[in-house]
This record gives sequence, structure tokens and C-alpha cells, in this order.
Amino acid sequence: MPDHHYEIHRTHRIGWLRAAVLGANDGIVSTASLIVGIAASHAAHHEILLTGIAGLVAGAMSMAAGEYVSVSSQADTEQADLKRERKELEEDERHEKKELAAIYVSRGLEPLLAREVAEQLMKHDALGAHARDELGISETATARPIQAALTSAATFAVGAMLPLFIVLIAPVSDLITEVSLASLIFLALLGILAAYTGGSSLFKGAFRVTFWGALAMGLTAGVGYFFGAVV
Repeated sequence: MPDHHYEIHRTHRIGWLRAAVLGANDGIVSTASLIVGIAASHAAHHEILLTGIAGLVAGAMSMAAGEYVSVSSQADTEQADLKRERKELEEDERHEKKELAAIYVSRGLEPLLAREVAEQLMKHDALGAHARDELGISETATARPIQAALTSAATFAVGAMLPLFIVLIAPVSDLITEVSLASLIFLALLGILAAYTGGSSLFKGAFRVTFWGALAMGLTAGVGYFFGAVV
């Protein structure tokens, strides 16, 4: 009876996980910081709520645009490299085979075996072999601009709604404390979820997002209090 061995890897989640965590984290931190900063300036409740809503809309669109432009640039670079590699394969396949074999030798294969591997892989998919082993472009890590943009915008909006919800239910007198504490809890849970999904340390994932979130809210509250007192 054959022994079936199953392995669980998480590298296929890198693209959407990165965008999702970045979006949700930024949604919580930036919106909570805006709310805390405006509340510290002794603004009225409706002004605080309006600031949070504006921050949600502006932030979600900014995240979508930023991710789309950034990842599109990466995708353009990948496509240009693949086009160049395809042309080189058409013009000098023999040289490209030697180049691929040299890569395998540098990774530890014997020269003869490296040549055989390079030949077999190029028979199967020459461009794919060079894209993966020479250019470092693979299916799991390839750039997907629309996916990144939509994921970032959606998760930013979800993250921003959390501190906004606290604004709706918390009294103005306790707004800063409740929004801050709730946002830190949300951030810790996000860090734990991201770490669990990615297979890394739960404590490290929670700590780094809560630390930077607390710092952002603290600094913004200080600015809001200072300018509120001056004005």
C-alpha cells in the first residue's frame, strides 16, 4: 500500500495575503488615528464621524490606486523580461540551454546532470523554465494588479469600519480611550490571523501591528491635542 505524504505550503497565498493584511492594517490604523486625533482636538461628535467616513473613502481609493499602479509596474517589468527571454530562446537556444545548466550547477548539481535537467525542462517548457529559474518569475509570485487593487481597497474599507463602529456606539467623553483600545485589539487579531494564514509566529504577527498602530494613534492624538489647544 503506497504511503501518501501530504505537505501544506502557503507560498500561493503571498499575493493576496500581502494586499489583504496591508489594506486591513492601514484601514484600522489610519482611520483610528484620524478619529483619535480629531477627538483630541475637542471636535464635535458629528465632525469626528465625518472625518472617519472621509478617511475610509479616501483611504480605500488611495490603496486601490497605489496597489494597482505599483503591481502594474511590476507586471510590465515581468512581461518585458519574458519578451526578451522569448526572443533570446528563438535566436540562440543552445546558449540559453547552457545558461540554464550553469544555474543548476551553481545550485549544486553535477554538470552532466545539470545539462540533462536543462534539456528536459526546455523540451517541456523552455520559456517557463527560464522564467522560473533565471528570472525568478513563477505562477505563485506573479504580479496581479487588479487582484491587489481590489483586495487592498476592500480590506481597507473593512478595517476602517471597525473604529467607525466604535465612534457610533461610544460616548464622546470616552471616545479616545475606547477607539484606541478597540483598534489595538482589532490589530492584534489581524496580526494573529495573518500569521496563522501565513504559517508564522502568532506573537510576532500580533506584536508588530499593535506596536505601530499604538505609535500612530499616540502621535496623531498628540498633534490633535496640541493644535486643538492652540486654535
